[in-house]
Amino acid sequence: MEPRTDEKAESLSHFLMNDHKRIDALLQSATSDLDKVDHGAYDQFRSALLRHIGMEEKILMPALQRLQGGTPFPHAAKLRLDHGALAALMMPSPMPPILTTIRAILSAHNRLEEGPDGLYATCDRLATSETDILIARLRAAPDVVVTPPSDSPAVMNNLRSALERAGYHLNG
Repeated sequence: MEPRTDEKAESLSHFLMNDHKRIDALLQSATSDLDKVDHGAYDQFRSALLRHIGMEEKILMPALQRLQGGTPFPHAAKLRLDHGALAALMMPSPMPPILTTIRAILSAHNRLEEGPDGLYATCDRLATSETDILIARLRAAPDVVVTPPSDSPAVMNNLRSALERAGYHLNG
């Protein structure tokens, strides 16, 4: 089958920033009324965010490190700490302090990924010959099945620890 000539090749930045927009829209849809969170939409958000984190951790950052001769992306450690904090925030119920903290972290985190010297632009510059392969691997990343939220003391203690390691705290 011949490739279609009317399709523009997609960049990694374009693909991943569109996923950010989709995730942001899911969060907005689920939490447009903070007094009545749409739990079905919130579970979709949780699953989408965890899948996105997995794509970056398991596919994108290892590929970039390989392309840089074993040198990790300069902000890789911070991105991983943020990913840990965000994953921990997916465990408890979507209470206002949880939602406020998620939004604050995503705002700062996405700038590290989307900026001109961010993770995505760096991948675009270095992975030119592998872009299609990487996008195919990202598209094939499995969906994440989320468990019901838990507000147990153990979950909340783990959450506080993950936030602290990443330089954050519960807002609100």
